[in-house]
Amino acid sequence: MQRPLGAQISHMLKARGVDVIFGIPGVHNQELYRGIEEAGITHVLARHEQGAGFMADGYARATGRPGVADVITGPGLTNAMTPLGQAYSDSVPVLVIASCLDETAATRGQLHQMRDQAAAARTVCDWSEMAQSAEAAYATIDHAFSEFARQRPRPKAMSIPIAQLEARTDPAPPPITADPAPIRTADLAPLRERLMAAENPLFIFGGGVRDADAARAIVAATHAASFTTYAGRGLIAPEAPLHFGSLLGRPGSADIIASADLIIAVGTELSEGDLWRSDLGHDGTLVRVDIDPEVLSDRHRADIQYLYYADAFLRDLLALDPERKASGWDAEDVAGVRARWRAEIEAERPGILRVADALRACLPEGTMIYSDMTQFAYAAKEVWDMDRPGHWHHPTGFGTLGYALPAAIGGAVAREGLPTLAIAGDYGFQYTLQELGTAVELGLPLPIFLWDNGKLKEIEDSMVAAQIPPNAVVARNPDFVALARAFGAYGAAPATLAEMQETVRNAFTADAPTLIYVTPDIG
Repeated sequence: MQRPLGAQISHMLKARGVDVIFGIPGVHNQELYRGIEEAGITHVLARHEQGAGFMADGYARATGRPGVADVITGPGLTNAMTPLGQAYSDSVPVLVIASCLDETAATRGQLHQMRDQAAAARTVCDWSEMAQSAEAAYATIDHAFSEFARQRPRPKAMSIPIAQLEARTDPAPPPITADPAPIRTADLAPLRERLMAAENPLFIFGGGVRDADAARAIVAATHAASFTTYAGRGLIAPEAPLHFGSLLGRPGSADIIASADLIIAVGTELSEGDLWRSDLGHDGTLVRVDIDPEVLSDRHRADIQYLYYADAFLRDLLALDPERKASGWDAEDVAGVRARWRAEIEAERPGILRVADALRACLPEGTMIYSDMTQFAYAAKEVWDMDRPGHWHHPTGFGTLGYALPAAIGGAVAREGLPTLAIAGDYGFQYTLQELGTAVELGLPLPIFLWDNGKLKEIEDSMVAAQIPPNAVVARNPDFVALARAFGAYGAAPATLAEMQETVRNAFTADAPTLIYVTPDIG
């Protein structure tokens, strides 16, 4: 049956597994809303398109399925470009669908007019296309979902002219089967021999690895030491004796890596945000394993490169039975290094780790965490071992402020009944605090841990280190607890760590979000 294209797109998305769309309706994109309820899709109303994009990102990270956001022509899309950039940096499958003007060449001064809307979005995502017919719209959506399944997941954007959204058209074709093709490009037997012969083998696991059982099995079988990136935390059990944790960013990690004669980096870019230095620091043989050819040929100049799915690589390597009795690594030495690095972090950011330890101790099993760019998260991510992967999400690459709250809303929507926590700083929280309205509207039992050190402390510290007199690093903050209550959320300012823990526990069973205001002075 013919319907307006906007309605047909809603049914098409439902047929491809989309059950939630985040967005804001407007006159230009209202046709995208015509078929949402009829198709059986839930729509979550954000308070800003940036929030909608981050919600789609948080949903995608929680589920592994694409997050979808609908936005309006012009400023709706530009507002969503920050989340698109974040999703690109962190390899998150997000699809933003925007309306656009029917023509811009002959007419000026139109509402929401941009010179080239599709080109603008192209600067921050994998690709951006304008679909000027129903057939093009259907093909573009299937193109996106096929790539989400078969390639490194990265965000896509599409724009559809208003007249096309309104025009009646035939339904979309049936979904295309998009099972991942098995990327296995080499025989791993020679690598097994290298691994068996190495004195000090070392694995580095990134967010591209999902199979924690395989990661844990390979380091146990080979007695290899291991690091994870921030995105890979939880792949190795916290109690693993030869695990250096997610501490690649410590300057001393270069010395550890230099002492390894074989380094196998699996599913990681080894980016600036992973290392905080220009090079890995290796002297031994470096092996890179990734599905992105660009990663394999980057500045680290890997000696051996495998274009391979990370989980398949680990399972295939295990199938070759790389069992060995020992290596040159010593568990006591590893524990000593980790203790020394923890002391460094405590000295750099005094008072944070005791609060992080208390927060961690009161969380329910399986809590999924979304954090913002804040010193509390920077310190906690280094020492807070996760017992499972994919349960702490941080805007690592693009490094945007305002991520935690809306992304946690998307995660909480995706994981109904399961615990979700947001961690934000006082300044970054104000970028997207209006999304408290969305969380209240949805009745989410979402604890929002707000760390207020009264200033842009990371920037102040950087200015001081650079011998620049600190300037513009202190802003007047609102009464955050009163603000939360004004939105209809709960708010609390616990005076002690024990009180904080009790407040956090209660927040997971509340009928609305709870803002938990904490300062470095907490007792």
